[in-house]
Amino acid sequence: MLFLCIACSTQRKIEVIRRGEVTPYLSQSDEVLSPMEANYSPAPQRDTLKVTDDEGKEMLIMKAVRDEDGEMVATDVLDAAVVSAKFRNVAERMGKVDLTFRVTVPASMQDSRWQLRFRPFLHIMEDTVALEPILITGSAYRNQQLRGYQQYEKFLSSIINDTTLFINMAQLEVFIERNIPEVYALKRDSSFVSDEVFESLYGVTEKEAIEHYSNRFARTMNDRRRARSGRMYSRYVKVPIISEGLRLDTVIRSGDGDFIYDYVQTVNTRPKLRKVDAVLTGEIFEQDIRLYTIPQSEPLTFYISSLSSLADNNERYLTKVIERSVEANTACYIDFEKGQSRILPGMGNNGEEIARIKANLRDLITNDSFILDSILVTASSSPEGGWQFNASLAQKRSEAVSAYFSRFMSELRDSIDSERGLSFNIDDSYETKDEKDRNIVFTSRSNPENWSMLDALVREDTSLTVEDKTSYSSLASISNLDSREHALQSKTYYRYLREKLYPRLRTVRFDFYLHRKGMVKDTVHTTVLDSVYMRGLQAISDRDYPSAVTLLRPYEDINTAIAYCAMDYNESAFELLSRLERTAAVNYMLAIVYSRRGDDRSAVECYLRSCAQNPSYVYRGGLDPEISALIRKYNIHKEDDEIIPTDY
Repeated sequence: MLFLCIACSTQRKIEVIRRGEVTPYLSQSDEVLSPMEANYSPAPQRDTLKVTDDEGKEMLIMKAVRDEDGEMVATDVLDAAVVSAKFRNVAERMGKVDLTFRVTVPASMQDSRWQLRFRPFLHIMEDTVALEPILITGSAYRNQQLRGYQQYEKFLSSIINDTTLFINMAQLEVFIERNIPEVYALKRDSSFVSDEVFESLYGVTEKEAIEHYSNRFARTMNDRRRARSGRMYSRYVKVPIISEGLRLDTVIRSGDGDFIYDYVQTVNTRPKLRKVDAVLTGEIFEQDIRLYTIPQSEPLTFYISSLSSLADNNERYLTKVIERSVEANTACYIDFEKGQSRILPGMGNNGEEIARIKANLRDLITNDSFILDSILVTASSSPEGGWQFNASLAQKRSEAVSAYFSRFMSELRDSIDSERGLSFNIDDSYETKDEKDRNIVFTSRSNPENWSMLDALVREDTSLTVEDKTSYSSLASISNLDSREHALQSKTYYRYLREKLYPRLRTVRFDFYLHRKGMVKDTVHTTVLDSVYMRGLQAISDRDYPSAVTLLRPYEDINTAIAYCAMDYNESAFELLSRLERTAAVNYMLAIVYSRRGDDRSAVECYLRSCAQNPSYVYRGGLDPEISALIRKYNIHKEDDEIIPTDY
């Protein structure tokens, strides 16, 4: 009879819950400060503020409510514990927001035999994020869980871990005393006898003797119990007590009052995130039986107030000076036969070097923006031999290189003209007929015995010793270059210089002289988009505030201040804003910073000035928690109804 009454009671409560007469819900709570909000000093609790407007007139701003006749009267109103509104503005700081909401479960929904399992979900743009669950466990339910653990512990205690308990020690000792007195004598002998010696003396091992007098049946049953321990856990502990991955698991002793839990969840913001909806679902369990699935609650909406929406997105430009003439250069290493100037493409690494220079020339002559005017070819030599001979040889090698690539350029232009002629008139590829007919001028120069480069190579070399480098430096002061080379030949490190460093001195440098197509003046001043600044603006839009601070710090404008505020660098933001022209945006940002500093009077003054300059900030103030708190506290826009934000 008692069981039937309990079953009927459970069914009636479930029916009441199913009809929606009682349900859990989410709500706002002003009593709970998020970890972010807790870092700031509370604003001074004053009923009335005296502020000054732009014209120097004083105004009184006070806490007020409407009386029965609709008049505004000053009052000191206690903050409500629960806010019934289904939306809330939350501030983003450092790319994060703290969402605080209250989970309320009516007392009539609780039962000592039940466990209520609630899981909040956040709808963040296209994603649904499951938060850590909340468990409300009835005392009878928890007692049943504990009884399951107790039964399992009782089962575990029946498993014998000491295998000697299965041996009939009395019978084993009598057997040994009667049949093997020598072994029995060892009972009082402190000497150690190994199992091998024991077996050789008495023809039986210790293991065999123990096995003979063991209770095999009892041991077998014990092994079976141990093997069943996993199944017995599932049998006794139907619903384990979970401690990991939960926000809360509380045991309710009675259902005399509503269960209230203040939930705080930190969320990383993302570009274009405007709002987050929080919903609650749940289940009712009696032991391992699910009695009811609680439908999803009405959403609680958090509107994300991001300072990124205050950024000035106007493009910023830089003045850039463009030169008509430009230069480019490269070097190559061409090997020649000793004392010779003839180019041998198949010698050493010449093939790769010559191919690289040809590729550079082709890129330059086909460039859409520049016209190649002339090429300066400078050949250098190493110090072996006399200076006069090296100077002549370097000049001859430079001339040989110029002639070689001049022929290549002539062939290249003929080839390009032929290719272009397939699709359009070849005259279109030149600015003028003179440009078409003009050949690129090659100028040959030499730099015999490139000692300055050798000095640099010796300084940077890691194989030469300090003594070698010191010796080289002393010889480098010899002004006569032939004498200097002769002196080096007597040094032990000369062979290293000649084999490793000298070949790097035999270079051919190409200096390319070009001008911009269609440009007549030598210089032109133009404006180009400031790419660094625009990356900083994009970082603000992407909520990447550390990068925004780094990129925008040198500019010291309103966007720099916004990046500072977003990172909670409030003193840096205040110092910068104080130096800027008091535009509506600057005054609004100052209002936020003053509010964070606990200076209500200055915050209200700056906010009212921003609204006077730009009325859109009247609406914006309801979106930023620092400003909306001032509006509520001092009824700044008391003639206006409460503004409920849309998808801002």
